[in-house]
Formats: sequence, structure tokens, C-alpha cells
Amino acid sequence: MTITVGDRIPSVTLTKVTADGPDQINSDDYFAGRKVALFSVPGAYTPTCSARHLPGYVDKIDALKAKGIDEIACTAVNDPFVLKAWSKDSGADAITMLADGSADFVTALGLTMDASKFGMGTRGQRFSMLVNDGVVERLNVEAPGEFKVSTAEHLLEEI
Repeated sequence: MTITVGDRIPSVTLTKVTADGPDQINSDDYFAGRKVALFSVPGAYTPTCSARHLPGYVDKIDALKAKGIDEIACTAVNDPFVLKAWSKDSGADAITMLADGSADFVTALGLTMDASKFGMGTRGQRFSMLVNDGVVERLNVEAPGEFKVSTAEHLLEEI
């Protein structure tokens, strides 16, 4: 079942990328007591993710924060070391990277996709959401192959 607006984020373990290395965190703790703009990419270093999705959120950090967002986070079914390198290479230090290496988070959200035909296996769909104190307030899931509703610009228009 796919998560919907008004639902609580499921309780799973994610790996937060930090300067000191990977940090295992529980989603309940991570989303508690604040507003988080979360977006998901099918994979670090993939074309649309690297050229448009992540850079769009980097460019809109100040605008999102001005709308009351406490943190901007990106999740992908990648290991934390790949996400750390991608963040560094992309100048995205202000974006929190949440590694979902085994796809536990996107599976619990009901937002997986099969990217086997690209040699990538199970991945997270491209989406964005606004999470307020652990509850989904906005949810934008892209149709396959599209890049419209999960952009930073679209999320900004909604909040």
C-alpha cells in the first residue's frame, strides 16, 4: 500500500551521511518535531538526478527554508559512501543524504520501482514530500520517466 497525505512515515532505519561517517538513524526520530522537505531519486549519479533533481533543491534551499522548512533531505537506494561522494561532487553539502541501501524505506512507503532493465534492481520512485513532525503533508510521485511534480519548484509552489 502506498503512503498518502495524512499518513505517518513508517518506522525504519536509514543511514544518514555525516562528515564523521555513516550514522544509523530511525525515521521516527529523524522526522520528529520538524518540517522536512524530502525527495527521492532513483540513483546517485544517474542523468536526471544529477543534472536536474539534486541541483534544483540545492538552488532552492534558501527559498524552502524561508517557507518554514527545517531540513532538506534526499534519499536513494544507494549506500552511504556513494551518496557522500555524490553530495560532495554536486556541491550539495546543505542537503541531508539518507541512504536506503536495501530499499527498506521506499518499500515501507510503497514507492519502489523495478529498474532491472537498467541493471539497477529495486529502486525508489522519483518523488518529493513535505513531512511535518513525521506526518506526510504533501506527496508528489512522478509518473514513470517524468520529471515534473517532484521538483523543488513544484514543492515550493505547494507550501
